[in-house]
Amino acid sequence: MKKILLVYNPVSGSATFKKNLDSIIENFQRRNILLTLYRTRADLTAEEFLEIVKASGAEGVIAAGGDGTLHKIINCMQKAAINLPVGIIGSGTSNDFATYIALDSEKIFDSVAENKIRPVDLGIVNGSEFFINVASAGVFTSIAHEVEARQKNSFGKLAYYLHGLGELPNFKSVPLKILADDKIFAVDAFLFLVLNSPAVAGFKKISDAVKIDDGKLDFFALKKTAPRNLITFAQKILSGREIHDDENILYVQAKTFEITCSENLESDFDGERGCKLPLKIETVPNAIKIFC
Repeated sequence: MKKILLVYNPVSGSATFKKNLDSIIENFQRRNILLTLYRTRADLTAEEFLEIVKASGAEGVIAAGGDGTLHKIINCMQKAAINLPVGIIGSGTSNDFATYIALDSEKIFDSVAENKIRPVDLGIVNGSEFFINVASAGVFTSIAHEVEARQKNSFGKLAYYLHGLGELPNFKSVPLKILADDKIFAVDAFLFLVLNSPAVAGFKKISDAVKIDDGKLDFFALKKTAPRNLITFAQKILSGREIHDDENILYVQAKTFEITCSENLESDFDGERGCKLPLKIETVPNAIKIFC
């Protein structure tokens, strides 16, 4: 019987995961998989998580929650050198990475049972913080941190968009300098994203150029531009068209980025509050294995 550790966030999304727990356990049991359950905490350390994994005898870990929950588990595993495959049950307000790899509950059951895995790159920031989906900074970065949990549970992604609309009059660009491998760029931008997957902010794919296993990361900066251009750009994203070749975007692909800003700018990693710039971001090729 295969043993799997299921780590779940009880308050992510609309906090309904707990209602589905019995069904999830039953589906795994039908596939001869024994689950150990762990209710995650914000202050969980890598050392504690290593002890939990050892005690459970797990052959794999499943993170049930949103992008933030996955971010926490990935960081604990990387910092404790836990080399086990990871599964995802997306049950948060934002499930960008799970959405991109098309992991719904039924698929995760079969993928774990049949040990279907694929290698996935990670990004690491300033040598200490890993991300699986996106590192970002700029005008929208603070929105995820400012929206109250009650609003997110009631309105989902709509809460982010409504809050963002209220910030439109306050849009302010910042001067960025980017060293991408051996090339230097400078741009006044409203925001930047360093992507490992093309799914971000609820959009399943903003560019076919972004791959999760190519050993590189993809930098997108939304340049300072007139409001009418922002509206046109937003329409392009909403219609699902490519953005890496848009005139309002600085797009660069590289293994390593060093990003500096002369202003006080806070970052975000997978929807979680990050550190202030400057950032040194490196690709960690084939860092983890994902059930999918």
